[in-house]
Amino acid sequence: MRTWVRAVRWYLRELTGEAEYDRYCERHARHHPQAPLPTRREYQVLRTLHHENRPQSRCC
Repeated sequence: MRTWVRAVRWYLRELTGEAEYDRYCERHARHHPQAPLPTRREYQVLRTLHHENRPQSRCC
């Protein structure tokens, strides 16, 4: 039962993007230990701006 619950929790975190912010925090702490960590809201704004300024087109 625990394995199933963990799998569902992992899937939901990946689906909602919550895990992405956690990975960003870990990477940010490794590469920029002195810089302040952006809040989740600030991260979402930065991510949205990045995607808007660098659109990727796909053929399929």
